[in-house]
Amino acid sequence: MPFRVPRPRSLAGQLFAMQAVLIAVVVAGCALFTYVGDRQQAEAAAGRQARSVALTIADSPSVTEAIGTADPTARLQPYAVRVMRDARVDFVTIMDPDGIRWTHPDPRQIGHPFRGHIERAQRGATFTETYTGTLGPSVRAVTPVLDGDRVVGLVSAGIRVEEISKQVQEQVAALLLVAGGALLLGAVGTYVINARLRRHTHGMNADELSRMHDYHQATLHAVREGLLMLDGRHRVALINDGGRELLGLDGDVVGAPVVSLGLPAPLTGALLACEQRRDEVHLAADRVLVVNTSPVSGGERRGTVVTLRDVTELRSLMGELDSERGFTQALRSQAHEAANRLHTVVSLIELGRAEEAVEFATAELELAQALTDQVVAAVGEPVLAALLLGKTTQANERGVELVVSRENRLDDGLLPPSLPARDLVTILGNLIDNAVDAAQRGTPSRVTVAAYTDTGGPVPELVLRVSDTGEGVDPAHADRLFERGFSTKPAGPGGRGFGLALARQAVRRHGGALTVTRAEDGGARFEARLPLAPTGGAAPAVAGPAVTGGGQ
Repeated sequence: MPFRVPRPRSLAGQLFAMQAVLIAVVVAGCALFTYVGDRQQAEAAAGRQARSVALTIADSPSVTEAIGTADPTARLQPYAVRVMRDARVDFVTIMDPDGIRWTHPDPRQIGHPFRGHIERAQRGATFTETYTGTLGPSVRAVTPVLDGDRVVGLVSAGIRVEEISKQVQEQVAALLLVAGGALLLGAVGTYVINARLRRHTHGMNADELSRMHDYHQATLHAVREGLLMLDGRHRVALINDGGRELLGLDGDVVGAPVVSLGLPAPLTGALLACEQRRDEVHLAADRVLVVNTSPVSGGERRGTVVTLRDVTELRSLMGELDSERGFTQALRSQAHEAANRLHTVVSLIELGRAEEAVEFATAELELAQALTDQVVAAVGEPVLAALLLGKTTQANERGVELVVSRENRLDDGLLPPSLPARDLVTILGNLIDNAVDAAQRGTPSRVTVAAYTDTGGPVPELVLRVSDTGEGVDPAHADRLFERGFSTKPAGPGGRGFGLALARQAVRRHGGALTVTRAEDGGARFEARLPLAPTGGAAPAVAGPAVTGGGQ
């Protein structure tokens, strides 16, 4: 089984191994380049040194004089040995014009032919070459000894390649020692840096990080809830598709400050808060959001993680449930009142006053039936008719007269599918509840409701108008009246300031407008206008008798 080098699992280990190999390759490359370059330089320097020694010997008058004697070797051999020692060359060979040695480091080689090229020197030229002679490969220079224009001898001085290699090897050894220290220092530095990297990556390798990134992206796009991450400077670091949709954001907002996103002030304040927020309800664009924030800390504030949940439909259902609860309470109260009236009828019969009993029962029945008939006749839309009947009874129990305006006319089937009854209940129910609260503090205590279609504009509109006889709206508070959490009434157990905000949100969701003005009776008048798709003819407003709940 072949041996396999274990592969580091973590990304930090892989980076460390890669950097160590890279440093080793760079150092080895530098060492090889230095060896080759220094060898070439050393050979060139040796050639210059040999040439200089050979020329100096050839120009010496004592050498020319010794060549003219009967035994040149006797005078030239000691001279050549001294020059070799003083000039630090490996050999100095002086020979006759035919190349027969007069001197040599090995006396046994004297009298033998010179090994190498001498032709150019015999013609009076000086040259340098690398040649393998009796002492091995050497860098040598050959020059003629001239007596006037006549060549009377030749001189060769050389340095062995082995000596040159020793010098280069010593330099390379010093370089490798320095490179080894640099490699060790680089390895230690790389290990320290990668140890920190391992802490940041939790020891995960590249495959694990890539897989985690894929899961991260898939999770961001799959989760319907909004996810928003802010950095330490309250800038958007990350936002998923759900967050963009819930906050109504378009385009690339990563890196943008929270204050520049155009969100409502309470929601912006919650996102900028340093403390943790849990299940806070805020309005954003056309939605009701539950906001949770959690700071990310690691020795210093690094940012905030924000989760957003859409509870718009839940709030609408809660509004409908409140309306149904109020209607149920009103029915329970009416049942109690009906029991009282029934006891009255029974008592009249027991007293022998049958005619008075019939007259009393008939009057109560006609009043209740008239109220129902007139509301249904004015508002044919069954959901709104049921809402008005329930609110009429509920207002009556609180001492407020709820009047259905004479201009009401809203037939069943007129509303388009794009305008669900649930949103109408949210709008009209909250406006009526707010008006009843206000009318309780006025005299007389009366709330007037109008629901009709207006065909006078380019697009037919559904108009929902609620007026009260309360204290009216302070103009200073008109702009803030529809903000979530703002209310001029004392806070109850469940809080205040949500009904009008939800109503305006539902109106805006359908492209309409909700305004507040002063009513003719001195109270407040809220008017919601919702555009309807053209239907080729809307039911016009017609006059009819006013319907009140004061007689129930």
